[in-house]
Amino acid sequence: FEDEGRKLATVSEIRWNVLPGVQGEGYLVEPASAAQATGIAIFDADVTPEQALHSIGQKYLTDPPMRWYVVAPIDRDHTFSSIVDGTIKSKEPHREFIYRQAFEAGRQTVGYEVQKLLALVDDAVRNNQKISVVGQGEGGLVAFCAAAIDPRIGDTTVIGYFGPREKLYDEPIDRNIWRWLDEFGDAELASLVAPRTLIVEHGNYPSVDVPFAEKPQLTPGSIRAPDRAAVEREVDRAKQLVGSLAGATRLELRDAENPRISGVNHSVFKYESLPDAAARQKRQVEQLINFTQQVIHDSPKRRAELWSKADRASRDPAKWQASTNGLRKYFYDEVIGRVDQPLLPPNVRTRQKYDTAKYTGYEVGLDVFDDVFAYGILLLPKDLKPGERRPVVVCQHGLEGRPVDTIEPGEPGERFYHQFAAKLAEQGFITYAPQNPYIGRDRFRMIVRKANPLGLGLWSFIVPQHQQTVNWLASLPMVDPQRIGFYGLSYGGKTAMRVPAIVEGYCLSICSGDFNEWIWKNTTMDWKGSYIGKLEWEMPEWNLANTFNYAEMAGLIAPRPFMVERGHRDGVGLDEYVAFEYAKVRLLYVDLNIANRTEIEYFDGPHTIHGVGTFAFLRKHLNWDGTKDAR
Repeated sequence: FEDEGRKLATVSEIRWNVLPGVQGEGYLVEPASAAQATGIAIFDADVTPEQALHSIGQKYLTDPPMRWYVVAPIDRDHTFSSIVDGTIKSKEPHREFIYRQAFEAGRQTVGYEVQKLLALVDDAVRNNQKISVVGQGEGGLVAFCAAAIDPRIGDTTVIGYFGPREKLYDEPIDRNIWRWLDEFGDAELASLVAPRTLIVEHGNYPSVDVPFAEKPQLTPGSIRAPDRAAVEREVDRAKQLVGSLAGATRLELRDAENPRISGVNHSVFKYESLPDAAARQKRQVEQLINFTQQVIHDSPKRRAELWSKADRASRDPAKWQASTNGLRKYFYDEVIGRVDQPLLPPNVRTRQKYDTAKYTGYEVGLDVFDDVFAYGILLLPKDLKPGERRPVVVCQHGLEGRPVDTIEPGEPGERFYHQFAAKLAEQGFITYAPQNPYIGRDRFRMIVRKANPLGLGLWSFIVPQHQQTVNWLASLPMVDPQRIGFYGLSYGGKTAMRVPAIVEGYCLSICSGDFNEWIWKNTTMDWKGSYIGKLEWEMPEWNLANTFNYAEMAGLIAPRPFMVERGHRDGVGLDEYVAFEYAKVRLLYVDLNIANRTEIEYFDGPHTIHGVGTFAFLRKHLNWDGTKDAR
């Protein structure tokens, strides 16, 4: 780096160790005169380190002389977003492509980059230097988080990031940090930097806009510059939080200067050679993928550690159930996300919808929380006798489904559901078909985006809807509250794994067309059906890999009866992975001396309700022979 022929600094390409198999990459800028401090700079995801060098050279290098690290970020391109040895390409940006698998493993793209920056802080500390960090755009988020975490960082400058964070759900999904807004806005993060210096520069926000119209393939998300007044309010809130700790020079809001980062001024920098930026990005992306995949590979050990106190050795179902109560609470609180509100009185509303030869049907509405309700269709067999109590089968539809899909001929879902709610009612079961909220394409997925920063998810609302439903069903005079079973297909099969694990009013559960080695399905790079490259961007659930795969969820259902229905031609999974995961469930039930309470039925068919072995399973475990109360 030169100024009118005078050498100001030497710029070297560097790499440094961060995590096993993961290196940071970028540049080291050594001033010609003795450095008085160390600076670390990371710019926006779409700013190359070479462009960042140009900006730093203009603004930061000369006075006082500083030793600078410039960090290469993960960008928003999608060149290296692919699975199955590169044969299936995805348009997911690199940041999201890493996020999808990392989130399932309790990691984040942002977190990885914070660790890259903190590894440089370790190096600067070894050199006994005062440390400053500068971040812009996505790098502003990284620098801001690093400064909040590590008090060894002195001065921090955040450019083009700071602002109100209540619309985090509208930002790119790689910023979707679990439980973030439960405790932190930008003001709270700033309070962790205090009493160290924090300079907020308003301006130079990156521009990102992926609207809903871009679907399928791309997850909607945008970054727009907040109004200066909104940033001022957030800065003022931070000052109020820290009180006397923040002097006038400690937390400062400025208008950002234009750092001119659109190109590299070759008259200022004298390069011997430039690195291959594409090869560098490829290394950075692949290293984080490989590290994440290793975390996932090791996750069964973490799950085993979590489950180590469950009493399997006694072989006593009652002791197993008692010993898993804490795990059930953990699953609800930390994985599903519990809405910390009591259920409202149900305020039941009904109206008749069907009148057939064998059953009468009613639409049902139930209040759950303010602005949250449950809806479904109840079918009552016409041969019910006064005072008789019968078993209930709750029949759950899948993605984009409706309760009528499980009942009426000619509905779009008939080819999947084969009217199983109606057929079971014709066999004498009371049936109930609930409406779950996974409808409306990306509209329901925005529930996940809004919920995750609060430590909640889609199931946080589905669980209480079902709890209210079971409570109401159990109160009906014609229902035996001890015999309410659950049977769901596809997304209804996902429901069959999660809801009965928590709602103990379900006396059994049947998972159809969904049971899988679920962590593998969500994160594998080696199968075309992986959710990494699919449009269902809501699928990753925070840290699920280290806590609950489907075998563990079935462990929360045990000792109640549990069944899997699997079509050989069902493309949502592979038979061998389904069998691999179910074998763990089978062994648990054997160990608990209740092997007769679990089954798997394979049939030669697609993603559909088969209704043969499962109907027999319902008759057996709900103690109903189809003609009379068999109790």
